[in-house]
Amino acid sequence: MGLLYGVLHLDSGELRYEPYEKFLRSVAASNDPSLLRQFTLTVGIVSNHGNWFTSDDHNKELKVLAQSYDWLLFLTDKGLSTFVDSLLIKPSCENEAIRGAFVQSYTGQKGGNCFTKVKIALAADIALQDYFTKNLSAVETWFNVISPAGSSVSELKDELILLSSKNWEEILA
Repeated sequence: MGLLYGVLHLDSGELRYEPYEKFLRSVAASNDPSLLRQFTLTVGIVSNHGNWFTSDDHNKELKVLAQSYDWLLFLTDKGLSTFVDSLLIKPSCENEAIRGAFVQSYTGQKGGNCFTKVKIALAADIALQDYFTKNLSAVETWFNVISPAGSSVSELKDELILLSSKNWEEILA
């Protein structure tokens, strides 16, 4: 079995490489602009929509996806059902905009979608952001981490906080 390495082509023309997971964490922790300028963290989220796999039983598609993202998360059935139940079937008054946008989008007729992966009604977006903020700890339990293997959603959150705290205007200048 081979080893997976991370590689970045630096501004100086040299290649920097290390075992992948170590490399990913060292680049994220770095303040070196020549490393960070070339770095893009990718996060994918999958669920079982009829593909007959679970976070523990990886089919070929999931194995390919796990190698295609820095982080790949699996939305569990419990997470999906909680989302559907809490926000689409029995929403609180403050989350009614989410349900309304969803219902308006899925009437069986083309056009008028306002709840898709690329477009969402403003009121629904605001309500979703508020819901996720207020329920962050619970929402984090909705996911299993596929890759990097043995990692947790908490580690991803820490990595994202670390990356977002960097002075990107200065790094990219």
